[in-house]
Amino acid sequence: MRGKFITVEGSEGVGKTSNLNFIEQILQETGIKVVRTREPGGTPLGESIRELLLDAGQDNMCDDTELLLMFAARAQHLHEVILPGLKAGKWILCDRFTDATYAYQGGGRGIEMSRIAVLEEWVQQDLRPDHTLLLDMPVAEGLARAGARSEPDRFEQQKQAFFERVRQTYLQRAKAEPQRFHVIDASQPLNRVQAQISQVLDQILAE
Repeated sequence: MRGKFITVEGSEGVGKTSNLNFIEQILQETGIKVVRTREPGGTPLGESIRELLLDAGQDNMCDDTELLLMFAARAQHLHEVILPGLKAGKWILCDRFTDATYAYQGGGRGIEMSRIAVLEEWVQQDLRPDHTLLLDMPVAEGLARAGARSEPDRFEQQKQAFFERVRQTYLQRAKAEPQRFHVIDASQPLNRVQAQISQVLDQILAE
């Protein structure tokens, strides 16, 4: 029996790491075998590509290079981790996936969505996440949280307008696919955020 593919999306500072920990713990407590992974990354090759993509010194990287590197890492991730895991009946819990490419490279960078869709079809064929939890909060609040956490990487150095476009693209995708997306108000205190997540997980586990 095929496993489930769950992704967690959101812009900077929305609390993905702490909430991924929470989701993973709940799933494991129910006896589900969980493979937790991330994008870009998830494999040795993918992690090397991630370093390039996040390197603040790579400020001359063109948008098309960035997009193609994202899908190169994703192709390896699918081949090495995601597809074998699903086939083995495991649940894949992934920190970002192709929705992030539409949000960051499409919304943020302004690459045509149709070009991203061609790569999505080529690399993934018909594979899409079963469920996507979108952690959402106002951009200024998220950037303030992210700025207090660490030195900004190549993406975090972008201006606020970039992240406003990222957020709006995420919300547009959630509106277009309400059966897959679950929008979580991440601006609330952590216990309330996780109460929302628990409700979503209850629905997923009841399927």
